[in-house]
Amino acid sequence: MKIHEYQGKELLKKFGVAVPRGIPAFSVDEAVKAAETLGGPVWVVKAQIHAGGRGKGGGVKLARSLEEVRTIAGQILGMQLVTHQTSADGQKVNRLYIEDGADIQKEYYVSVVTDRGTQKVAFIASSEGGMDIEEVAHSTPEKIITEYIDPIAGLTDEQAKKISDAIGMPADSTAQAVDIFKKLYQCYMETDASLVEINPLNRDSKGNVVALDAKFNFDPNALFRHPDIVAYRDLDEEDPAEIEASKFDLAYIQLDGNIGCLVNGAGLAMATMDTIKLFGGEPANFLDVGGGATAEKVTEAFKIMLKNPDVKAILVNIFGGIMRCDVIAEGVITACKAVNLSVPLVVRMKGTNEDLGKKMLAESGLPIISADTMAEAATKVVAATK
Repeated sequence: MKIHEYQGKELLKKFGVAVPRGIPAFSVDEAVKAAETLGGPVWVVKAQIHAGGRGKGGGVKLARSLEEVRTIAGQILGMQLVTHQTSADGQKVNRLYIEDGADIQKEYYVSVVTDRGTQKVAFIASSEGGMDIEEVAHSTPEKIITEYIDPIAGLTDEQAKKISDAIGMPADSTAQAVDIFKKLYQCYMETDASLVEINPLNRDSKGNVVALDAKFNFDPNALFRHPDIVAYRDLDEEDPAEIEASKFDLAYIQLDGNIGCLVNGAGLAMATMDTIKLFGGEPANFLDVGGGATAEKVTEAFKIMLKNPDVKAILVNIFGGIMRCDVIAEGVITACKAVNLSVPLVVRMKGTNEDLGKKMLAESGLPIISADTMAEAATKVVAATK
């Protein structure tokens, strides 16, 4: 789960990280009122979407008068903001953040992520923060340093100072940087985040260190512990099909292909998509119905897949371990009748009650294409799309 910049700054502030004053706005009038409340003379009008690169895309602009705030807010609010992290269609801007203008002297980059390889927390930092951090990572990777933190011990003062020195933080700001790094790590751990990123972390002309941006991703498996963070969820930023799937505990991610996939188990779902590509097709989605799929869940899964107009055929690939093949067969038959299925359907089943499941499909009177192996299933579904 992701949240907006202004929400991330609310979290950082709770943990004692310095951030500029700012007020969210959902209309042009609210933007002007926010600027009036903050007071001048310079404000930053920021688009709020769940993607980076907003500045380069025209979603972050300076305003030096209330009239400029009104004009810029009118330009940004409602626009389809295209960045390197959005689709070609961009993301519609429904929220703004009006923030005090900043005295920027030097921009740094800091982030905290989990490193699965070392089973530690990686604190990543650079002296080259700002809009071109991706180019820095590509062209001058030596300017990005990583410090690995033992989650049992936590981020020590020595490690925090080592990071500060490595990115060239001046001595008169080192104590602030160490304090911010430790609070950032604490925020990361206590909110069950999977990513906390500040880009840029600014040092102003007086030596004050302030977070000018905030990006958070959270582990969805831990959200039950954080109702306050769940309340930040913005459904306008999420795919409607994925939102609908979550209501039925379906793991669904829409892709760019034309072959719908309904599989039980994430590993098998990945292998199924790979097999489809191997035989010349393109998956339209990742969809894991889980080990406890019911006829209702399978029916909803079909409905969600078929809302995608690009889907030209569907492949159901089931391994009956915990899940019985006859239960899936019942779900497939019910779903086909409920949605008046109009695209070719290939079903491959293996495992518990496999023969009964196949018998149910064969006697259903529905035009279901049966397959015995994954290769056969992929071949048939790719052919069906053509």
